Amino acid sequence: MMFGIVSLMLFNLADIWFVAQLGTQPMAALAFTFPVSFSVVSLAIGLGIGTSATLARLIGSGSGEGAARLATDNLLLTVLLMAVVGTLGRFLTDPVFRLMGAEPELMSLIDAYMEVWFAGSVFLVLNMVCNSTFRASGDTRLSATIMLISSLLNVVLDPLLIFGWGPVPAMGIRGAAVASVIAWSATTLLALHLLYHRKQMLLLTVPDLKQMLGHWRKVLSISLPAALSNMMTPLANGILTALVAVHGAEAVAAFGAGARIESLSLLVCLALSMTLPPFISQNFGAQKLERVRSAYRGAVRFALLWQLLIFGVLLIASGPISRLFSDDENVARWLQLWLVIVPAGFGFQATTFLSASSFNALHQPMRAMRISLFRLFFMYVPLGWLGNHFFGLTGMFVALVCANAVTAMVASFWVRRYLKTLALDHQAVPAA
Repeated sequence: MMFGIVSLMLFNLADIWFVAQLGTQPMAALAFTFPVSFSVVSLAIGLGIGTSATLARLIGSGSGEGAARLATDNLLLTVLLMAVVGTLGRFLTDPVFRLMGAEPELMSLIDAYMEVWFAGSVFLVLNMVCNSTFRASGDTRLSATIMLISSLLNVVLDPLLIFGWGPVPAMGIRGAAVASVIAWSATTLLALHLLYHRKQMLLLTVPDLKQMLGHWRKVLSISLPAALSNMMTPLANGILTALVAVHGAEAVAAFGAGARIESLSLLVCLALSMTLPPFISQNFGAQKLERVRSAYRGAVRFALLWQLLIFGVLLIASGPISRLFSDDENVARWLQLWLVIVPAGFGFQATTFLSASSFNALHQPMRAMRISLFRLFFMYVPLGWLGNHFFGLTGMFVALVCANAVTAMVASFWVRRYLKTLALDHQAVPAA
């Protein structure tokens, strides 16, 4: 899954890099599309989480046929949802981007990109749901391979369609969207083929309406809260960026570079957060609750130790790393300050999202959402504001570490208490 996540990062980096060669305006237009595209990706992540949790529990309980039926119904739900989202998105493109502050000269570029992007977004979401289905069955290698193939296709097609070559006309920013859609659609067809032939989890029979609606309700009860939780993160980060902005453009640049270092530093634990839930859901379905508790404890211990090691490396190499990102002395100074403070909280941050993903795996999406709300809007943003207000950026960075630490302790306590309650209930069933 680490390789799969890296490939997704390369997918986005390729789009940004190649479009940047077209000039400032196309790059600015692409930047405007990120919040909208991330909202659709958040929906896809939510559907993936709901898929993984419901399917893995059925597989763990030994209901292979029921899992295949649910997987098939879930893919149909994805197509219908994305037909609505894609249609609405196309009609709302102009008013939404004008409301975001896009200048008139950028609107034609945004329209050219989003027209294609929305038309093909169904393949993006189907791709992610298919990959979640593979992970639910325990096959993370196949999921990662499909992610890698999609990224490689995009990297090859981007320059060909953006700049043109031989008989292929140059499409500019629209070419970036076309390349993405081709990559998504090709790998989606591959994933569907594998689901049908290798996994036997795609049924070509007429679904029972009542059963299908029941499956949709199960998946959406987990997917929608998970999608909303994902959407909260960029909102909170936007607020923090606004707080940092009072210290100047150099501080904002350093904070942005720090965010990219953060995503790389948490890569191993992010991969763990994608593989832990299917394991938990399968054992939850099989009523092997001690294995669930052991897996959760082991994952948290590993995350804390691993991120402590990463913090040590970043602390020692903070000077060279900060100068690697920028020649500007002020940017490098702010980034080095970030490097010696904020990564101290990465182990706690990993514990928090492992706890949230465990709750989703246990079919408790509202508890997972409560963790996200508590971290971002009761701890992260308020403590960040207080630290920044009284002690500047140093205070803000220390406050973020404290916020992560407190949230991790609370989230871990909630999970352990819930697992203990489940175990007691399970022991009481035979006696009843």
